[in-house]
Amino acid sequence: MSGGALSAVRLRALEGRPLADESVRAMVVAAAEALAEREGLRLMRVDAEPSSITFSLEAERIVSIAFATELRRITTAWYTAKYHEPTLWGDPETREGERWKDP
Repeated sequence: MSGGALSAVRLRALEGRPLADESVRAMVVAAAEALAEREGLRLMRVDAEPSSITFSLEAERIVSIAFATELRRITTAWYTAKYHEPTLWGDPETREGERWKDP
């Protein structure tokens, strides 16, 4: 894709600073790069901070949102398997105060 729309999306931890750990940060960045390559998307920029990752794709905004959703899913699965923690990014609360869980 050349000359297409450029959109940026941030995936942010709801609690803590999980990307402060250099090995976690490196894996999340590598996962973003691999996912973009696998999906045939141009990842134009990646900025990782202790509590978030922001990326720019040469794609429509809806594609970037779907990309973030998949990146969240695969990095959470990796993190859960490696560290035996339920989530990397945190689970948002529902209106009733219960925690939302990925299906």
